[in-house]
Amino acid sequence: MSEKQQAKAERIQMDASDFAPRNDTAVYWLGNGGAMINCRGTIILIDPLLKGFDMPVMTEAPFQPEDVPHADAVLITHCDNDHFSRASLKELKDKTDRFCTTKYVAELFKELDIEAEGYDITDTFQIGPVRVTLTPAWHNWQNESPKHSKERYFKKEDYCGFYMDTPDGTVWMVGDSRLIEEQLQLKEPDVILMDISDGTWHIGLHGVKILTDKYPNSQLIPIHWGCVRSDWKEFNGNPAVLKDFVKNPERIHVLPVGGYLDIKK
Repeated sequence: MSEKQQAKAERIQMDASDFAPRNDTAVYWLGNGGAMINCRGTIILIDPLLKGFDMPVMTEAPFQPEDVPHADAVLITHCDNDHFSRASLKELKDKTDRFCTTKYVAELFKELDIEAEGYDITDTFQIGPVRVTLTPAWHNWQNESPKHSKERYFKKEDYCGFYMDTPDGTVWMVGDSRLIEEQLQLKEPDVILMDISDGTWHIGLHGVKILTDKYPNSQLIPIHWGCVRSDWKEFNGNPAVLKDFVKNPERIHVLPVGGYLDIKK
């Protein structure tokens, strides 16, 4: 598939003002599966893929690691290199107070000489005013790969999402995952950062419909699309199709990379 045929995300350059204290909570899309939460000045980066990816990038990240003045925490959902970006994390090491992830990925951080906090699914921890809970995911595709299955047996609990309770509302980063029943049993979030890719080990459009039907009032931010030039379905979601089957489609916010959605009490 050519770049012209593939849905391409627009981009806004972020700057120091995006990291500054504010009176509400802003939810940013950083491109691909990444996000940033600025909750009244507390900065949380989720799966920041800022540089050094091994596939052609057609929409760049909205800032580079050296542009980050400070981050209170970096959260990582799983070990795939479009989420666990070693190049990005190495340069964020000295700018970030905490790195939080699953127990397996916390072990991988040791290769970067970074001490990360490893958690179980449903564990909860606090980052400033934000309470974070790990939500379940099903993305252990490596067990079906002749190459990666030789490394180890990958467990479902090696992958997660993050449900964040802020003073201004709740934000759920679902993470890369097939749809599973546990994901349909949460308190309805105010905002869902939603993977829309249609790959076998992602939610798929049928899963998007089920999830958004379950949470009909959540504001929706499509992610994992429009940034990597590839024929793979995993990078080829198109938010334009969502309005045809998502209830209350006016709640879909197709952000540019570097764009944000405000949530206020």
